[in-house]
Amino acid sequence: MGKNLTKRSEDYSKWYNELVVKADLAENSAVRGCMVIKPYGFAIWEKMQAELDRMFKETGHQNAYFPLFVPKSLFEAEEKNAEGFAKECAVVTHYRLQNDPDKPGKLRVDPNAKLEEELVVRPTSEAIIWNTYKGWIQSYRDLPLLINQWANVVRWEMRTRLFLRTAEFLWQEGHTAHATEAEAVEEAKTMNGVYAQFAEEFMAMPVVQGVKTESERFAGAIETYCIEALMQDGKALQAGTSHFLGQNFAKAFDVKFATKEGKQEHVWATSWGVSTRLVGALIMSHSDDNGLVLPPKLAPIQVVIVPIYKGEDQLDAISDKVAPLVKELRAKGISVKFDNRDTHKPGFKFNEYELKGVPVRLAIGQRDLENGTYEVARRDTLVKETVPMDDVVAKIEFLLDDIQKNIYQKAHSFREDNITEVDTYEEFKKVLDEKGGFISAHWDGTNETEEKIKDETKATIRCIPLATENKEGKCMVTGELSSKRVLFAKAY
Repeated sequence: MGKNLTKRSEDYSKWYNELVVKADLAENSAVRGCMVIKPYGFAIWEKMQAELDRMFKETGHQNAYFPLFVPKSLFEAEEKNAEGFAKECAVVTHYRLQNDPDKPGKLRVDPNAKLEEELVVRPTSEAIIWNTYKGWIQSYRDLPLLINQWANVVRWEMRTRLFLRTAEFLWQEGHTAHATEAEAVEEAKTMNGVYAQFAEEFMAMPVVQGVKTESERFAGAIETYCIEALMQDGKALQAGTSHFLGQNFAKAFDVKFATKEGKQEHVWATSWGVSTRLVGALIMSHSDDNGLVLPPKLAPIQVVIVPIYKGEDQLDAISDKVAPLVKELRAKGISVKFDNRDTHKPGFKFNEYELKGVPVRLAIGQRDLENGTYEVARRDTLVKETVPMDDVVAKIEFLLDDIQKNIYQKAHSFREDNITEVDTYEEFKKVLDEKGGFISAHWDGTNETEEKIKDETKATIRCIPLATENKEGKCMVTGELSSKRVLFAKAY
């Protein structure tokens, strides 16, 4: 199973596409622009899902499920949202096929089976959810309403890439209703913080928390909070967003509540989401020319044990030795695989698990049995050492912890080395061409200047960082006053 991956330095995009397929994460499907997520890729998504789901529930949210279809009239109710997604909508117009009289054995749409009202396949669920909330919310006692759903959505993309941009993708979307503006803003910020914590603690991926500019905001939002990560090729990736929707949706769908004083008021709303795009972010944050590098906290297999043997007897002896170790590791919540397939050689297996990013690999052969040792290799640095059997559990626990810290540290250092402050537009263009990464610069706050920079350089304002202090300066393009630096980058 020669890896033969294109090197990242030669063609990062090609390296990514090859890795997704060769590591068995996903593949293109018979449906243009849609992917099949394979078991190994789905196992990573399931681990992400499990952690995020736990974090949502710990912050008071409950899961529900809403229809895939949105009646067109509901979809149109909040105009900005409808306008923002209109170009990406798939629409259902008929509900039946029939035999084609002109082409035996073929089917055609039954012209008599036209829907009374066309249905939009959800690109996002605000419309159907807010229409539902109207029946759920009557008084202040019904608030806050904190709901999340795990679902698929469809956004008809023409240029697709596995995990990063597909016509159908999996995600979660939170939709909450609150009695006050302050509570809703707090919710949007809190959930953005949950995303940042997840990215850093579990994905080992450092992120910048910030606010989007007006032109980059979610359609129908008053404020969009985001987490932005930097990939190894110097491009930014939006890893999650959380929106303060004000009363836009409540007014569009007439969702009101009786206050304690008995007055009728519109509720305040948020929505927030992350998607299978996070798997793409994970791949591009840590992986190398040998394949995936997975953070132990999200790796489907944390430890793999490969036996090296001649004949059944040696394999039996090794299997007897390994069985209690597997049991002990599993009892500690560590996922472990003993690969005793006799259809593949050890060298093939080493290659395969390196490609698949398994954090810790143990090898055990005849000599190890005699010496009471294991050969232990860590995926992040590819360092191998011989460890006595008595110490191997402690060693594995240490490594899982250390690899998680190490790959975060490495990604963090890379990001810090790739944030460049510039003061002039010339300098900005030069850094963008020669180095890439995040560029921190003053901007005058206008859409015109933002558009000009985007048209001329392909770089966008990724976010206005929350953590940056206000320090006055001059816009690098117009020389107008600016209150703080913003982050620019080319992005996925």
